[in-house]
Amino acid sequence: MDETEFMRGRVYGADHEDAGPRPGRRYAELVGGPLDGLLLDVTDGVGEAREVVLATEIGRYGAGGRAVYAWGAGDARRLEWRGDLPGVA
Repeated sequence: MDETEFMRGRVYGADHEDAGPRPGRRYAELVGGPLDGLLLDVTDGVGEAREVVLATEIGRYGAGGRAVYAWGAGDARRLEWRGDLPGVA
C-alpha cells in the first residue's frame, strides 16, 4: 500500500489512530494537491467559506506550508486544490 492509498478516506486533522469519518458529520473530499483523497469535516460551517487554507508538511513549501482548496463548480462534496502557500514567518 502506497502513501496515497493509505491516506484516502482519512479525515484531515484527525488522530492517526482513529482517522476515519464519524457518523453524523458532513465531509468534503480534498481533490488534487498534497492532501488529495483526504476528507475535510465541513459540519460546522466550513462550507460557507469560498476557500479553505490547510496546514500541511507535504506540500511545495514543506513544514509550515499551507494548501489552498476551493469548492468545485456545482459540487458541494469536493474541494479542489488551487495551490500551495509558504508558511507565515
